[in-house]
Order: sequence, then structure tokens, then C-alpha cells
Amino acid sequence: MRLMSDRCCAPAAGRGAAAAAPPSLSPAPSPSPAARARRGDLVELPGGVFTMGTDGRYGYPVDGEGPAHEVELAPFALAAHAVSNADWAAFAAATGHRTEAEVFGWSFVFAGLLPDDFPPTRAVPQAPWWRQVHGADWAHPEGPHSALEGREDHPVVHVSFNDAQAFCAWSHTRLPTEAEWERAARGGRAGHRFPWGDELEPGGEHRMNVFQGRFPGHDTAADGYAGTAPVGAFGPNGYGLHNMTGNVWEWTADWFDPGYYRRSPRADPRGPRAGAARVMRGGSYLCHASYCNRYRVDARSSNTPDSSTGNIGFRVARA
Repeated sequence: MRLMSDRCCAPAAGRGAAAAAPPSLSPAPSPSPAARARRGDLVELPGGVFTMGTDGRYGYPVDGEGPAHEVELAPFALAAHAVSNADWAAFAAATGHRTEAEVFGWSFVFAGLLPDDFPPTRAVPQAPWWRQVHGADWAHPEGPHSALEGREDHPVVHVSFNDAQAFCAWSHTRLPTEAEWERAARGGRAGHRFPWGDELEPGGEHRMNVFQGRFPGHDTAADGYAGTAPVGAFGPNGYGLHNMTGNVWEWTADWFDPGYYRRSPRADPRGPRAGAARVMRGGSYLCHASYCNRYRVDARSSNTPDSSTGNIGFRVARA
């Protein structure tokens, strides 16, 4: 199992060569009317040039967040919301798809969301707040003792990149490229850390779901949520997109390479041709300024395609 030492927000949970095969991406039944309606949730975004990445002091060299560079994109569309538990339930019911967490029988859960009397389980050595929980999956986010009641409109979690690809095949959508994701997250604003500007909490107002208090032991939930928030929580950015930062990490289509920005093409970059991990964007409810400052529009991270945790989800796009 490959584990990255500094991934406070999402441990790399790749199961390695002995793992079960990823779910089949063979053609699935046509989307239901509900799925077609979800595709109508996509927001048309204009093409054009924007500055991607950062040269700022918050960049993590291991993540390859710089240099800042100009990128030109064609018009595309991106969902206003991350895929929700209700969306995923419709997909699973229509196709019988089993997530990789279900196939493997476990996933990573943040220890702060487990009951005090939860039995000891294996932790990630470099990030002991991540616990391997058998029976944790999209329908049981904290393990067998948990369920989705009251969280139908929260983002689906414990879904791997491969699972996200299967959903896209069913809904006739795709994952956004990393460049598309960042352009969308910026909401038409240039040079800022967040979709709304440079202050995390302008005027004391919470505008995304991140960790408050002392990480990892005490989350005050001052923004209203410990764990995930509804996909429509908080106001949209300038393009009408919700929760582009915070809440859950979002898979993108690109392979990850920390040196890619130094050689990426100006027009429609799509990442390296191959790699070991896929790019994730946006940060999550576990990001905190004291340790993981990756809740910025220019922050990036990565994980292996078969990885799943309680803070990774996705949203869909189309050309």
C-alpha cells in the first residue's frame, strides 16, 4: 500500500497489484429521466485565457502548484454541485455498480467522526487521524454503524477515480480536466486564493466547509458542519458553482506530475499521458491553515485511482 506522508486531507489508499480489478467501465444502461435531469445541472462556462497555478508562498513544491502560467480553454460545462448521495444511489440502483470500497471491504474514515468507543483499527502511520474502517463505503460513510439518512443531499464519498469514471459513463458526462476545474473554481476572478477573494472568512462569514478549531483533535464546526455539508451549502462563485473549495476533494481527469506545469501546453492542457496517481482539487472539510492549506483554488493534490476516503468526491463536466 502506498502512503504519502503529508496528505492530511486524503491519504493515498492504493491497494497495490494484488487488489481486485477495478469496476468495469463497459457501457451501462441509458440514464434514467432523473439522471438526464441531473445533466441539466451543468453550467455553461466561456472559453478564454486565465492564469493557472501560483507563485505564492502557500504553494507546496511536492504538489507542483507553480509556476503560475497562462492557459487557454475552449468553452465547456461543469456541474453546479458535486455528485450527491441521492445521485449516486440512483446510479447504483440503475446499474448495480459496486464501488471499490465495497469490493475491497473497507475505506479510510477520519477518526474524529468515529464514536469514542469505536474498536481499534489500523491507522495511517504518517497521519494517524485516518483509520481503516471495514464496512465503510458510500452508503455507510463512517462504517457499518452509519447510514445516509439526512445526508441525501451531501456529496457522495468513498468513491475512487475508477468509480467516478463509471458514473460518468452512465450519465454521458466526463470528469473535468484539471485546468477546467481551476478556471471554473476561480469564478471569473483572477489572482485570488479563494473563489471570492483572498480572505478565508471575509467579515467573519464562513463561505466554505473546512476544519475549525485545533486539527485534528477538535473541530468546533463553526461553519455549521463537522464532516460533509450539503452540495448546495454556501453561496455560489461568480459562475454559479457551489463548494468548489472545501467540503470534499474532487477527482479530475488528469494524471498527476508535480513538474507538469513547467512544460504543459498553453492550449487545453490535459496532464501527462500516464502516471501513478490522478489529480484532486478543492480541499475538503479536513483542511486547516495549521497543517493542510489546500483549500485554495490553486492548490492541488493526488491519489491513486483505486483510492477512496471519507472526503473524496467529484463533479461532472461535458464539452
